[in-house]
Amino acid sequence: MAELNDKITKLRKNYREIFVTCGEEIEKRVNELRPENLEGEIFQKYESDSAGYKWQVSVLELLDNEISKEIYRKLNEILAYRSQFKCIGCATCCKLASSEFSPEELKQKADNGDNFAGQFLSVFVPYKSKEEAEKIYPEYIELLKENGENDVYFYHCPKVTEDNRCSDYENRPQICRDFPDNPLSILPKACGYNEWKEEIEPIALMLHSMLEITDYYRTKLDELL
Repeated sequence: MAELNDKITKLRKNYREIFVTCGEEIEKRVNELRPENLEGEIFQKYESDSAGYKWQVSVLELLDNEISKEIYRKLNEILAYRSQFKCIGCATCCKLASSEFSPEELKQKADNGDNFAGQFLSVFVPYKSKEEAEKIYPEYIELLKENGENDVYFYHCPKVTEDNRCSDYENRPQICRDFPDNPLSILPKACGYNEWKEEIEPIALMLHSMLEITDYYRTKLDELL
C-alpha cells in the first residue's frame, strides 16, 4: 500500500512540475504572436478588428491548427507503441473495472447513444459490495478510501475463466481490445502493459498538461470573441 501511495504522490509532483513548464512554453508561443506596441493582456476584451482582437484570433488558430495537432499526433504515437507490449493474463482488468457512474447511470448513458457506456455494460456487471472488489486489488481500493473517493462503482466481467482467460475472446468489444487506452491509468505490477505505462508516463503527463492548458485558453478566448 505504501508503495502505491508513494507512486501516486510522485505522479502528482511530476505533473505539477510538468504543468508549470508546459504553461510557460505555451505562454511563450502566445506572446510570440503579440503585435508590437500592443498594451493589454491576452485575456481581456478588445474591440472587433483591433490588433488585440486579431491577436486573440491568431492564438486560437495556433491552438487549433498547431498545438492541438501536435498533442494528438504524439498521443497516437504512444498508443501505437503500446502494441509492442502484450497482455500476460493477470486478468485484473477483467475482474476489477471502476467507474464514476452507477449501473443505472451507465444504462441511461447507453440509452442516449453513449457507445462506451453501451460496450461497458455489454461486458461488466457490478459487484454486490466494495468488499468483493477489494479482494482483487486491495491496494487500489484502500488508496481510493484514503483519498475520500467513495463515489466509485466497481464491476467485473463474468466471462473470465478460473485460469484468467476470456471465454468469449473472439467476440470481445473494442474497449477490451484497446485496454489500456489511458497512459495515466493505475495498473498493477502484474499487468503486461505496466512497463509501457512507466516508460511513456512523462510524455503522457506533458500531453495531459498541454490539453488542460489549451482547453483553458480556448474557453477564455471563446468567451471574449
